[in-house]
Amino acid sequence: MDEATFLKLLKANADRFGDGKAAVRTKSHGIWKSTSWKQYYEKVKHFALGMNSLGLKKGDIAAIIGNNRATTLYAVIGTQAAGGVPVCLHQDSTAAEVAALLKQFDVKYVIAEDQEQVDKILEVRNELPALGGIIFCDGRGMRRYRDELLNSFDEVLRIGGINDGDNPGLFEKRIADGSGDDLAMLCTTSGSTATPRGAMLTFRNVLGMAESLNQVDAKRTSDEFVSFLPMSWFGEQMTSIVSALAEGFAVNFPEGPETAMADLREIGPHIIFFPPRVWEDIARSVQVRIMETTPFKKFMYRTFMPIGEKVAELRLAGKPVPLSAKMLYGVAHICLFRALRDRLGLSRVRSAMTGGSPLGDDFFKFFHAIGVNLKQVYGLTEVAGIACIHKDGDIRGTTVGKPLPGTEIMISEEGEILLKNNGICAGYYNDSQASTAAMKNGWFRTGDAGRLDQDGHLVVIDRLQDIMRLADGASFAPQLAESKLKFSPYIKEAVVIGSGKPFLTALICIEGFLTGKWAGDNKIAFTTYSDLTAKPEVADFIAAELAKANQELPEAARINRFALLYKDLDADENELTRTGKVRRAEVSERYRDIIEALYTKAETVPIDITIDLQDGKSTRIVSTVHLRNLR
Repeated sequence: MDEATFLKLLKANADRFGDGKAAVRTKSHGIWKSTSWKQYYEKVKHFALGMNSLGLKKGDIAAIIGNNRATTLYAVIGTQAAGGVPVCLHQDSTAAEVAALLKQFDVKYVIAEDQEQVDKILEVRNELPALGGIIFCDGRGMRRYRDELLNSFDEVLRIGGINDGDNPGLFEKRIADGSGDDLAMLCTTSGSTATPRGAMLTFRNVLGMAESLNQVDAKRTSDEFVSFLPMSWFGEQMTSIVSALAEGFAVNFPEGPETAMADLREIGPHIIFFPPRVWEDIARSVQVRIMETTPFKKFMYRTFMPIGEKVAELRLAGKPVPLSAKMLYGVAHICLFRALRDRLGLSRVRSAMTGGSPLGDDFFKFFHAIGVNLKQVYGLTEVAGIACIHKDGDIRGTTVGKPLPGTEIMISEEGEILLKNNGICAGYYNDSQASTAAMKNGWFRTGDAGRLDQDGHLVVIDRLQDIMRLADGASFAPQLAESKLKFSPYIKEAVVIGSGKPFLTALICIEGFLTGKWAGDNKIAFTTYSDLTAKPEVADFIAAELAKANQELPEAARINRFALLYKDLDADENELTRTGKVRRAEVSERYRDIIEALYTKAETVPIDITIDLQDGKSTRIVSTVHLRNLR
């Protein structure tokens, strides 16, 4: 694939499959509508030529923002075909966040899904002197908008059709002229430890990665994939754009975020790639259903789940499974696991991956117990997504697998994971200093701490800068304890604290719905989330849940005290990245008073704060944070 581009692959698929195979499906008003590879190609061609007619020139940056739609694919590949460079932004970003990224990347055009996204851009347009146009896909609510920057997606397609008729052969020549070294896209980094940067990835970077991945985790043209995670996450772009073009499988778009899991079940995809937070939510949803189901189904779950867990433990440890255990597992599969996977939309999954950050051992074991062949992957946006993956028959719960073909790994003297492959990006857009700092003698510095085990598997410990030392000099990786604590269905988020302190503590966010149900069942009245967390009985209950998890942790990683936060961590308040990763520095600063109280004998901390909401309003929270000992 040395000289392959997205456009060349799209044309090859259109020639190969024509109108005989669906490339894209979109659900609208309860009905799935198919788009063939030939139609896909025509949409991209007309969008590209339409954007050229509007003024897009070679090298111009175009941002795409909104929920995942077929138009997202047409916009990304069409922008490339027009000579531009696409960058996908998170749809939940505030107007201020969008403005910052549009300025940082010198964005000339924005392709926005709907009125909500258009309004964000118009709100900050005076801060964006380079902005030359806004293309909207869904015009509902915008009939009276008269801004000269605005054009509809359909209008761009119409203009492109005219351009195509006036210039026959122009687009086909552009396909032939494309090179693997051309810039394919800007991809934003997670921003968990710094301001998000734009990694410049070439076609050679991303398509080479897809080819290497396919050698160890094969995709088929008959496969189905459901696209609903934010396109700003490179894992989503990698699958729904890069791998789909390279392997020719179909991409399905749910009706909306609220129907995504139900639509997932309808399709029954063969390929799934979720970050840990989504896998955690799926596992918690099962735990919730079991708590609310009939006594007979509870009995079935409690009888067969331990069998699945035992078999999963043996397989993940690389040990043989006795015949008796295999036979019992077969019964469990028929009586429980087959129906459970179908209920979750996982009945046909062959390629199941998790990446972005390590998934906790307990969650990983859960999915293997029910028969999902889940694999950890490791990589970063800057190396075109994936550097390591588990191979079939060699899956370990505590590692992220072995390097892909063509990838080399080295551990520095400081314990940092260094990578070398053909996927390393061309640098960060408009940030030569960071681009230089990211490399070390030809190796990419990941910023992650890790080690290689005796079998060549990579073990990721944590972000290097998140490795902390207690006052006595003992080091600890917070991620290990956090993933163990979060396996309780009542705990949504955990942030472990302890750098320079005498012992480890944690800030805990409860899972509001389930904890509220527990409170109701126990005749504990409450009004709001903060009121629920202020109940001493709730703090005692959560302490019992944490104590169970604590017993499964190594002595050095156990939590001594915790605080029950009065609110969820929120990306709008900069406490999480838009992909759900904790911003530790921000959280440590914002909850400094509570953290300091954890290292005293205090049992409560009074709270009286005002929070600014995204809609410009504010809300006052008057509550009590409970502190509890675990040891």
